[in-house]
Amino acid sequence: MMDKRLLSLVPGAMRHVLLTVAWQFAGLISNVCFVWAMSWVLAALVEGGDARPVLCGALMAVGIIGRTVATRMAARTSFEASADVKRVTRRRIYEKLLRLGPHYADDIATAEVVQLSVEGCDQLETYFGQYLPQLFYSVLAPVTLFFVVAPISLAAAVVLLVCVPLIPVVIVIIQKIAKRILAKYWDQYAALGDNFLENLQGLSTLKIYGADAARHEQMNKEAEHFREVTMAVLSMQLNSIIVMDIVALGGAAAGISVALFGAAGGRVSLFGAILIALLSADFFIPMRQLGSYFHVAMNGMAAADKIFRLLELPEPSERTAHPEPGACLAIRNVSFSYDGQREVLHDVSLDVAKVGLTAVVGESGSGKSTIATLLAGAEDGYTGDVCLGGTQVRDMDRGALLGYVTTVGSAAFLFAGTVRENLLLANPDASDEMMWQALEFSALADYLRTQEGLDTKLEAQAANLSGGQRQRLALARALLANSPVYIFDEATSNIDAESEEHIMQAVHGLARYKAVLVISHRLANVTSAQRIYVLDQGAVVGAGTHAELLDTCPRYRELWDAQQDLEKYGEVRHEAL
Repeated sequence: MMDKRLLSLVPGAMRHVLLTVAWQFAGLISNVCFVWAMSWVLAALVEGGDARPVLCGALMAVGIIGRTVATRMAARTSFEASADVKRVTRRRIYEKLLRLGPHYADDIATAEVVQLSVEGCDQLETYFGQYLPQLFYSVLAPVTLFFVVAPISLAAAVVLLVCVPLIPVVIVIIQKIAKRILAKYWDQYAALGDNFLENLQGLSTLKIYGADAARHEQMNKEAEHFREVTMAVLSMQLNSIIVMDIVALGGAAAGISVALFGAAGGRVSLFGAILIALLSADFFIPMRQLGSYFHVAMNGMAAADKIFRLLELPEPSERTAHPEPGACLAIRNVSFSYDGQREVLHDVSLDVAKVGLTAVVGESGSGKSTIATLLAGAEDGYTGDVCLGGTQVRDMDRGALLGYVTTVGSAAFLFAGTVRENLLLANPDASDEMMWQALEFSALADYLRTQEGLDTKLEAQAANLSGGQRQRLALARALLANSPVYIFDEATSNIDAESEEHIMQAVHGLARYKAVLVISHRLANVTSAQRIYVLDQGAVVGAGTHAELLDTCPRYRELWDAQQDLEKYGEVRHEAL
């Protein structure tokens, strides 16, 4: 049972597999030498013949030493094959995800990718490190032993060799059942992992609404289903082992019986009968061992099917264009739909100033964040033009585009580690001075000086910082990227007023020498923008400065008045309290 796709996946691993087989074969020859010497000595003791102690002792020593060295070297080359497989496969999965881009999750769940990268690759490791070498060796060993035994007793050699294929027959029968069970196992495993990750990420929300008990019960049911599937797999494995043991022991007994009858009839010498009896098990042990690895192979192939499904996902067309220095972002007559039915944007046109502050405002659901997504090159399925200079953004090399346009959202991801490590993600060559300048600019430096400075420890997603501090750290990291264009997509939502003020001061300061696009539902943050675009139900209904829009755009005036009234109400309520 071999999949050519797996061999092509890690071509270098086959060299280690063949070396493992060679060392196993060397161990077999060493064992034959030992058994030959042992059989000669035993026959001589019974018959009173010449035991040839020097020759037999030398052969036994060669057999023991050879077997020991061969076993150790086979284990070493097996490990090297395993290491190659894990390294290459995980790299290919990672590179595939990079080529698929941020929307890989449209085709495969993140939890499944994690499982394939960890346990799926571990299964392939066992497939290459144990199963494949044993597959080749289990064919080579019986044939070799046949030629050793045949000159002594052809009948016994034939019986032993003919019985060996009965084990693969059993394996083939079991395979038809196992393939279906293991496919179900992996499907259930991936689904359980996906639901567990989702529930873990949303645990706070579940607690708030008292829905955690219901989700807990649902997870228990799914876990019980997975347990049943796992037990079915184990049951199949144990039953197959019992059947293979019966076949192996029965075949060895048949071979030994033929040899003993030959010895009783004078057709086989005592030496030959002992030799056949001691070697008969070696006919079946390799194939029996292969049978024990059978479930490993099936698991590996089930995991490989899912890995190949990921690796064969269609990729976006290759992007090779690079932005020209000083190029400006612009949208011309763009319409876009996520599902191909409901338009999120309709005939939108806007320009981002080369230097200065440009803003896009509107209510939630008006299409503001979709504009940020298109300008960042994260979506391609639009009509019209999204350009950087004279080149379509969808034709830009992704790495080059990300180096030219930096997007800061409302929930930028921060990694567990230190402040320094998170800042260096944007610019690995940044000096401490540069990092402190960015932190000063984002008004976070004073706080960090009261902690451990750049070596301040961060928990996962910087949970030990406040929401405003997390956003200011994300801003400092973005500043270190030093890209020509910055897009702030609701970067001040869900944070305290003080942090919002600090961030907007930094944004306005940045706009003095960079192209800055601010997408915001709060109009007070963008009143000084050189040009404000007003979105309503996916269409631009107004464009101009704050003063111009108050006079010419009813929708903007309506939003402005509503927000001013709300803020005045908040101030009055605060004074009353």
